[in-house]
Amino acid sequence: MIMRKESMPMKIFRMLGRNIRDAFRSVFRNFSLSIASISCITITLIIVAISILATFNVNNFTKLIREDVTMVVYVEKDTPSSYLEGIEAKIKENPNVLTCRRKTKEEVKKEMQESYEIFKNIMGEWTESENPLKDTFQVTVKDIEEIKKTAEEITALDGIDFVDYGEKMVESLISVFKTVQKVSILIVIALIIVTVFLIMNTIKLTIFSRKREISIMRLVGASNFSIKTPFVIEGMVLGFIGSILPILIVIYGYYAFYKKMDGHLGSPLIKLISPEPFIYISAIIVLTIGMLVGMIGSYRAVRKYLKV
Repeated sequence: MIMRKESMPMKIFRMLGRNIRDAFRSVFRNFSLSIASISCITITLIIVAISILATFNVNNFTKLIREDVTMVVYVEKDTPSSYLEGIEAKIKENPNVLTCRRKTKEEVKKEMQESYEIFKNIMGEWTESENPLKDTFQVTVKDIEEIKKTAEEITALDGIDFVDYGEKMVESLISVFKTVQKVSILIVIALIIVTVFLIMNTIKLTIFSRKREISIMRLVGASNFSIKTPFVIEGMVLGFIGSILPILIVIYGYYAFYKKMDGHLGSPLIKLISPEPFIYISAIIVLTIGMLVGMIGSYRAVRKYLKV
């Protein structure tokens, strides 16, 4: 009988399949310790998941507010209408200008009249020649951090009286945005590191209880790789199981929160990210983090504590 030689890919798949099977068996064989590991992963991943949702929404708030910041460029009084197109063209040439919309003094007057009843009565009597308001340009920028420089460049143009964009408020917002983004990212990273550490210490107990089994494997000539692999896969399995509850919280919890808050947080200006596809992307991130930290925690526990 001729024995067929097994190809390398088939051999790798066979070994991987056996390691996955052994990992699942180990999870159920050491059920109490597995529950401890899964509970540890679940609790920390819930906090990580909430932090991720919060971080994405904070970044979304930042983006919306950045896009909403508008410079009002006031043209010098009595500037001929024929000059306004040239001024608009020069403003649009600025590399940081995103949009530029002209608003005549008659349009400004009309908007003010519609806003307040008292303006409607007073301004209603103004003729075009009596209108003391100025023509303006509503300008949005690409990079809010360069808004001060952009305002100075536009102010230097001929025919421009002054530029208003709420300088102090915008600078305060920029500072707050930077701080919040950095803090939120640091919180997520810190939670992931804490999760790895907790999993590593929990899985260390599992490995310690199987020290005899590992010693036998080494005596029969098992390689370091073949000893480590089941533990790493076991950590991945524990991470997967521990991710299930946080994923459900991400998907159903955020959807319920979004619906209850009617899509915004307190003010219509602070809009929440629409659930789909955001919740599914966040769920994948949580699952990936859970499986990765489970694998890393197991690997470090094997390497550090058993010196395999």
